[in-house]
Amino acid sequence: MTATIDARLAELGITLPEAAAPVANYRPVIQTGNLLIVSGQLPLVDGELLYTGKLGADVSQQQGSEAARACLINVVAQVKAALKGDLSRVRRVVRLGGFMACTPDFTNHAVVMNGASDLSVAIFGESGAHARSTVGVPSLPLDAPVEIEAIIEVA
Repeated sequence: MTATIDARLAELGITLPEAAAPVANYRPVIQTGNLLIVSGQLPLVDGELLYTGKLGADVSQQQGSEAARACLINVVAQVKAALKGDLSRVRRVVRLGGFMACTPDFTNHAVVMNGASDLSVAIFGESGAHARSTVGVPSLPLDAPVEIEAIIEVA
């Protein structure tokens, strides 16, 4: 299945980055039993935030969706690093949690989160379909507009 996932990533034009090192006292991924708990990932591309600011003000809904997609790419990079490169061990994306830095009147959190959800299914097929939550917050680290965490079942 690794070849299949790698092929899907290539078809989607995605090259996974190196998994980002933690910037504080936490672990980017913890395994408990057959679950990987992936800490919140920001929309970093080549070490820089793809966008900064708040949805509904500085960041458009489309840009937010692109940021969510970038977050999911970083989640997958963390999973790949935790599994020593063997993405064939992924059995299911169980849950994604999305945090959206937004103005009080912004209500399209679900549409923004689809940037990550759609990509999860594109990469992992039906195993990428997941439960999720999306929460609006006043701010996120580094002024990121989106942060995504994950629970992944592995073999």
